[in-house]
Amino acid sequence: MPAPLPCRSASQALRYDRANVPSVRVNTPQAQYDVHIGSGLLPSLFPRLRRLTASAKRPLRSFVVTSPEIWSLWQQPFLSSFPADSQPSVLFLPPGERHKRLEQVEALAEQLVAAGADRDSILLAFGGGIVGDLTGFLAAIYMRGIPYVGIPTTLLAQVDSSLGGKTGVNLAAGKNLVGSFHHPLTVLSDIDTLRTLPPAELRAGLQEAVKAGIIYDPRLFAFMEKNAKAILAGDPASLTRVVTSSVRVKADVVGQDEKESGLRMILNFGHTIGHAIEAATQYRKLLHGEAIAWGMLAALHLSHSRAHITQQQFERMSECILQYGPIPVFRADPARLVALTYGDKKKRSGRRAYVLATGIGSTKIAFDVTDDELLAATQAMFHRMRTS
Repeated sequence: MPAPLPCRSASQALRYDRANVPSVRVNTPQAQYDVHIGSGLLPSLFPRLRRLTASAKRPLRSFVVTSPEIWSLWQQPFLSSFPADSQPSVLFLPPGERHKRLEQVEALAEQLVAAGADRDSILLAFGGGIVGDLTGFLAAIYMRGIPYVGIPTTLLAQVDSSLGGKTGVNLAAGKNLVGSFHHPLTVLSDIDTLRTLPPAELRAGLQEAVKAGIIYDPRLFAFMEKNAKAILAGDPASLTRVVTSSVRVKADVVGQDEKESGLRMILNFGHTIGHAIEAATQYRKLLHGEAIAWGMLAALHLSHSRAHITQQQFERMSECILQYGPIPVFRADPARLVALTYGDKKKRSGRRAYVLATGIGSTKIAFDVTDDELLAATQAMFHRMRTS
């Protein structure tokens, strides 16, 4: 069985671009790019895109994939820097996880063809994690691959899904079962866009940041544990720190394991049961981060039952998750949730890979978790749901 992965903090030094905006470098064997994090990035969008495509000898041809709601809120600052001869075309994706399917990819690809998009065109993924995952997959397969830029507008996307190169769509059998690794040219995370997030969306994104602290960065965990009031109130400085620290964690992990052959699997802490919860509730009852929060609580129960964490560590991590609630309750058969974990794409040779906490900031990956253990952890999760 693999030894526990040690407690550590993200090591990437912060960089600063020419506008003095902090950025984190993602450096993998297949791609190198920067994730820029700060306020006021949208009004500087076109000059940033132009610098990325400096070798192009014709006007920038860009296509925005977004949702009608996001576009209505942020259209003006988004377009403010684009000259008349380089206005982007806008393609709309209906909101909701149920639209993260292959038929939407085909529909968008047909629109790209009709609009004359070619291999020199750039897709701009402007929205949350669903928009980012689907747009990245579309970019990976359209004309066998075109570039794209991530412009995440939700906290969940800013701290996690917008970087790392994972793209994909759902099947009826489970989440993200069809996809590809395709990295963006860059990611621009404008903290200002978080102002219009509904409170539930903000809290859901914060659960992924709590996850980053639990699995890898005890300093991030301690900051979130002690500063929940300011973070939940949307304090820009606090959110910038949370996003930056979370991005550094993911960049550190992805840089060491791009294709999820080992270390990168720790980013799935809470996701085995979390994805089963989403499938059992038809992706309609809970936001992704809310499902992952319940999945993390189940994972902590399993970690504690195996004596990988102490009672005090179990309580601290559980309470940190819960203070970024309330997490919506749901109904499901615990046995059905266990059965749904067999559809998880993290399986190896038919074995489920389950990420367990071994401390605040350290984990191990277990392939020997039994159905009975998982059922007990799921039942404990439901007990916590009833008593919280």
